[in-house]
Amino acid sequence: MTIRDSAPRLSRRNFLAAGAGTLAVTALGGWVPSHAVPSGSAAATLPTPPAFPEGIALYQQAYQNWSKEIMLDAIWTCAPRTPDDVVRLVNWAHQNGYTIRPRGAMHGWTPLTIVNGAPVDRVILADTIAHLNWVSVDPGGSPATVTAGPGATLDAITSALQQHGLGWANLPAPGVLTIAGSLAVNAHGAALPADGESSVPGHTFGSLSNLVTELTAVVWNGSEYALRTFTRADSDITPLLSHLGRTFVTSVTMQAGPNYRMRCQSFTDITWDELFSPAGASGRTFESFVRSAGRAEAIWYPFTDKPWLKVWSVAPEKPAASREVNGPYNYPFSDNVPEPITDLLGQLTAGNTSIAPAFGQTYYGVTVAGLAATASSDIWGWSKDLQFYIKATTLRLTEGGGAVLTNRANIANVIHDFTHWFQERIEHYRALGQYPLNGPVEIRCCGVDRAEDVLVPSAGPPTLASTRPRPDHPEWDTAIWLNVLGVPGTPGMFAFYREMEQWMRQRYNGEDSTFRPEWSKGWAFGPDLPYTDEAIISQGLPETYREGVPAEDNWDSARAVFNRLDPHRVFSNTFIDTLLP
Repeated sequence: MTIRDSAPRLSRRNFLAAGAGTLAVTALGGWVPSHAVPSGSAAATLPTPPAFPEGIALYQQAYQNWSKEIMLDAIWTCAPRTPDDVVRLVNWAHQNGYTIRPRGAMHGWTPLTIVNGAPVDRVILADTIAHLNWVSVDPGGSPATVTAGPGATLDAITSALQQHGLGWANLPAPGVLTIAGSLAVNAHGAALPADGESSVPGHTFGSLSNLVTELTAVVWNGSEYALRTFTRADSDITPLLSHLGRTFVTSVTMQAGPNYRMRCQSFTDITWDELFSPAGASGRTFESFVRSAGRAEAIWYPFTDKPWLKVWSVAPEKPAASREVNGPYNYPFSDNVPEPITDLLGQLTAGNTSIAPAFGQTYYGVTVAGLAATASSDIWGWSKDLQFYIKATTLRLTEGGGAVLTNRANIANVIHDFTHWFQERIEHYRALGQYPLNGPVEIRCCGVDRAEDVLVPSAGPPTLASTRPRPDHPEWDTAIWLNVLGVPGTPGMFAFYREMEQWMRQRYNGEDSTFRPEWSKGWAFGPDLPYTDEAIISQGLPETYREGVPAEDNWDSARAVFNRLDPHRVFSNTFIDTLLP
C-alpha cells in the first residue's frame, strides 16, 4: 500500500532528524515527546493551526500503524492533559474546521484513524497515552470495578487489578493496547469456558466491551461539545461500546472478577489435519482441547504440517511439570525476530516470494527450538501474564479474516472447512508458481457478549460488536476468529484476501453461522487494497448488523446516535464518512 496524500512531506530520515534537534518543551512550557517538531518551529512543514488552545502541547510528528502500511512523516499531534483539555480541543476544532482523531498505541491495521491518500493539514491527532492514562481500582464495589483514562494500557490496568486480587478472563495478546482503542474496535482474547466450567461473576468470555459499566465521552449538547457520562443502562451507550472511532472516550469504568492462576501448554507435534478434524473425530483435535480447557489458539505457519497450539487452563496450584512465570511476554523468540527470519523477510520484501515455504518452515523451527530453549512449553502464572504474549517487537504483518458466529458444537466443522479450503488454495497457487500468502493462519475462539455477564443494569450488548449475540439464534454462543497473515507488499496478497473474504461470507451465512469483520484487522478487500469493496462497505457490513437484531438497536440506530452526539463530524475522517455516513 502506498501513500498518496497531498500534504507537505519530509523524508522520514529528515523529519526525525529535525525533530531530534528540537527542545523538549514548547514556548508555552508544554511537554513535547522526542522526535517531534513543536508548533512554531521553522522545521514544521504543515500550516500552523490558528489560535490553538493554550496549555495543550502541539507538535508535528510521524505516524505509522502496526503493519506500517499507513505511514505519514508529518501530522499535527497534541497531548491534552485532562478531559477538560479534550473538550477545549474539540470545541476549537469545531470552530476552526478541523477534525480530531484520538491516537493510542497505533496497534491497528485500519484507516479508522488516518486514511491513506487523504489530506492531513486539517487533522489533529490527540495522543491519549502521554497524560490521559490514569487507573483507579474500586475493589470493594458491587461489582468491583476499575476506572481508567483512554490512554491507559491493558498492561497497566490488569497490573492494577492484580494488586487487588482481580483480573479479566479474556484478554487480547498485546498488553500495549490502550483501553479506549481496544473498546473502539471490540477487542477480545482467546477464551471459552471448559466443559462444565461455571461462570464467575465479574468476568466475561465475550469482548472487553461487554465489561463496561460506565463511560464518559465528549458529545454535542446542543450548543457546544461537553463531557457526558453514560451508564450501562443508557440506551445511547450501546453504540459507543464499539464505536469504530466515531467518538472520543475520556474515561471508562469496567467490572472485574477474582483473579486466577492459569497454565499454558504449547504443542508443536500435532499435524494440522488431525488438529483441525471435523466434529466428533478422535485424536488431539481443536475440539477436544476446547472441551477440556476452553482456551486455545493455533498458529499454523505456511507450508508446514504442524501448528503451534497454545492451550490455557485454569490451574489454582502449579502443576509439577510447569515452570512458574512472574510476568507477561514469555516467548522471546517470537517477540524478538531472530536473524534467520529477518534474512528471509528481507528476501520476501525484495520480491522473492518463492521462499514462502522456507519462511514458514524456518519460523516453525525457530518456534520449536525457542520453546525448548526458554522452557516455555509448559508455564504457569497469573492470568494476565499468560494471556499477554505479543510485544511491539513482534514481526509486523498484515492480517485478513474475520469472525464466525456459531454454536459451540460447530467449532470443529467451521475450522475444518476453513483450513481445508485454505490448504487447497495455497497449494493451487504454489502449483502456478505464485505465493500470495506467506504468514501464519491464526485460529482462536471466544464467547459472545452475554447479557447475564453484566452485573449492572444494562441497555444491551455493544451494538456493533463482532461478538454481539443474535437473538434469533440464541444457540450461537461462540465467535471463531480466523485470520491469515502476510508480509506487507507481497504481490497478490490482497487479491487472495479478497478471495478468502468472499468465500467466508458465502460459506458462513446460513442457519449454522454468520460472518462478521474483525474491526481492527483487514476487511472489505478489493482486488488491490483492503477497505475498498464498496458493496461490502455500503451493503454487506450494514446488513450484518441488521440481521437478527432489533431495529431500534442495529447499524442504522448506531449511526443515528453517532450523528446526534457528533453532528459536526469532528470525530470522523473520509473513510468513516463512507462507512458510517
